[in-house]
Amino acid sequence: MVQETRLSNLDFMYPMFVDSRLTSREEIPSMPGIHRFALSEVPNEIAEVKALKIPAVLIFGLPERKDAMGSEAYSDDGVVQRAVRAIKKEESELVVATDVCLCQYTDHGHCGPIHNGTVANDETLELLSRTAVSHAKAGADIVGPSAMMDGQVKAIRSELDERGLHDTLVMSYSAKYASAFYGPFREAAESVPRWGDRRSYQMDPPNRKEAEREIALDIREGADIVMVKPALSYLDVISAARARFDVPIAAYNVSGEYAMIKAAGQNGWLDERRVALEVLTAIKRAGASIIITYFAKEAARWLEEAAH
Repeated sequence: MVQETRLSNLDFMYPMFVDSRLTSREEIPSMPGIHRFALSEVPNEIAEVKALKIPAVLIFGLPERKDAMGSEAYSDDGVVQRAVRAIKKEESELVVATDVCLCQYTDHGHCGPIHNGTVANDETLELLSRTAVSHAKAGADIVGPSAMMDGQVKAIRSELDERGLHDTLVMSYSAKYASAFYGPFREAAESVPRWGDRRSYQMDPPNRKEAEREIALDIREGADIVMVKPALSYLDVISAARARFDVPIAAYNVSGEYAMIKAAGQNGWLDERRVALEVLTAIKRAGASIIITYFAKEAARWLEEAAH
């Protein structure tokens, strides 16, 4: 009766990897229980998500081929676009968010075209906008720019509005840190840079005030939802954002955070269920409105069991 923070399956957004090259699901070795799905398997996975009363999914795509410009990211027949159409055909009420970035689609693994050894910010904005529009036309409710390019929210919001896609929300990866916790995701999405890293356009982990500036800027540019990523190591950033900004805040409980709990649980070092639920509760307690987590399906089952 006096519990201050209540965790619910309605807090969760479930990330999914869809691989256009696969004919059946493939487990990700560093993320036990998480798979890459063939396009044909997407409806069955979505049916399970619906049965667990998880309200939203976040779609990442792996293309058939990559090139220097990441051209399959903004193809109308791209893997994310096809997945979104398949989902909306079956479950029109499910909230579908999509990741808008180029790193999975470029042959060099960076988030945009490369000129003189660096990512070309303004050229990338045009391609991110094309990607977001193609996702929205396919039926995405939310587009999530994650490339951390300067001006990406303004560029995408302007392009969506120009095309009459006013109801498509923008969930900006506003405070996306250059974190070591992304390792398993980069294996899953095959997005490891072939050279260098992304520290020049992702945030420096020691900086919190910078995160607040980035969030404020994205809100001014038209972001409907702002995100802090990773979640567990940046609870103070989530809390500071919640205290200052009156918009929904998403927090991404990222792959490394998931993997270390899974590994410890499988080795008998921790109680996986209790630790996972404690972490998710902490993320909500810090102020997150939406928790993007690979534990979404398991946590929904655990919470249902606890309720009965």
